[in-house]
Amino acid sequence: MYQASTHEVGGVFPLLASSPMPAVGARIGYDVTAGGAFYVHPVEAVLTGACTNPNVVVFGEPGTGKSSTVVAFTTRMMPFGVKTLISGDVKGEYTPVLKALGATPIVLGPGSPARVNALDLGPLTARWDTWTARRQRNELTWVLGRWVQLLTALAEAQGYAATVTDEAVLSAVLHRAVGAADANTRLRPIAIPDVHRALADPPDELWQESRFADRRQFLDHLRPITDALNNLVSGPLAGMFDAPTNVELDWDAPAQSMDLSRLDSRGDKAVAVALTCLGSWSAIATDLQDDGEIRIVVRDEVWRQMRLGVRALMSFDSELRLSRKHKIIQVALVHKPADFLTVGDAGSQAASIARDMLSLFSTRVLFGQTTRVASELGDALSLAEKEQQAVSGWANHRRGRALWKTENQTGRKVQTVLSAVERRHFDTNVQLRSTHRSIRSVSAQKSDGGEEDDERIVARDSQSLEV
Repeated sequence: MYQASTHEVGGVFPLLASSPMPAVGARIGYDVTAGGAFYVHPVEAVLTGACTNPNVVVFGEPGTGKSSTVVAFTTRMMPFGVKTLISGDVKGEYTPVLKALGATPIVLGPGSPARVNALDLGPLTARWDTWTARRQRNELTWVLGRWVQLLTALAEAQGYAATVTDEAVLSAVLHRAVGAADANTRLRPIAIPDVHRALADPPDELWQESRFADRRQFLDHLRPITDALNNLVSGPLAGMFDAPTNVELDWDAPAQSMDLSRLDSRGDKAVAVALTCLGSWSAIATDLQDDGEIRIVVRDEVWRQMRLGVRALMSFDSELRLSRKHKIIQVALVHKPADFLTVGDAGSQAASIARDMLSLFSTRVLFGQTTRVASELGDALSLAEKEQQAVSGWANHRRGRALWKTENQTGRKVQTVLSAVERRHFDTNVQLRSTHRSIRSVSAQKSDGGEEDDERIVARDSQSLEV
């Protein structure tokens, strides 16, 4: 630290500039270069012209402090009336924070009775009677379009690329299933098994209106996607997203979370499919919220969803593009740019969408990386040499350090500052810490009265980890 009297500072540091971001919103920590407080409010940044969209992408290796910084951001936005939805907590890291805020996370997976219908009409029916007929048609068309996109993405995750004909048939099935084709004034609730039954045993009107020669031709053409949807009903995710929703999000709570930690044993594909279903479900739920509400949607481990195929990418891409319209701050957590840049084959549609997706995040938060990854970030985000050096050097020397870069503005070196309460309720090393203590304790018990007893060992190790 350099110390000087106030009349000397102006001469010693004459060219320091404050952050171009407005001093409003969540106070994350301090700008290491300028020494002042650093604030973040993506919506205000859009309104003041500092950036073009409110989305935030966070790059960082495990243990660099990206998750704790995201938690600090979401909790410090709450006094401004901004609520948060954790759309798929893969490791269960946010559960202690939710409980401390008085909210109960929704736990999905083996042994949990919670169910979330991927085709849930809940948010739509809650406001249906208050809308005009024209608004009803527009909203229903939008929701059914999202469902078609979801179903084709889930089919592609199992190796089948849906055709235009598949999409047209799915749209017709969904219109019939909810009662829109019958001009009903009330919508009928549906689930994935209803769509599967309509494809496996279609009414005559369906295959005739879809311009198939006969029922057999319909069944033969739709067999791949029919089987793909059947796998969702009878596979490792059976019952989780194909049954009526039996949980209710408390939209008045400061935060809500979907805990998927129980799915970890089912493999990456099961987790990715669950993230895709939750992403679609939460997008509809948040997009149909009351006017004026701003909500943060945190998407952890998004690389899993991006590996499912071009349809899943298109779904995520559309949600990012609609964030301004629906007043959603999308926060995506990834490890490195390869999570975007290595999707699909070179020159493929998936690769093109994934690469262009980086431009849909105006705010980029870059935690410590290796020199190679920092160079990749430099190429992907057009970082200056000094900015790359900050990511590969300075940011690695202390947890919570990151380069915050907003579009073409100069990146700011920011140190996240956590309070004692935040450190206590959000500790991503809690399991590792517990295991470490147990190992040391057992080792001490096996020793022949060594120099230290168990309590002193645990106390000493705890102190070291805290430091």
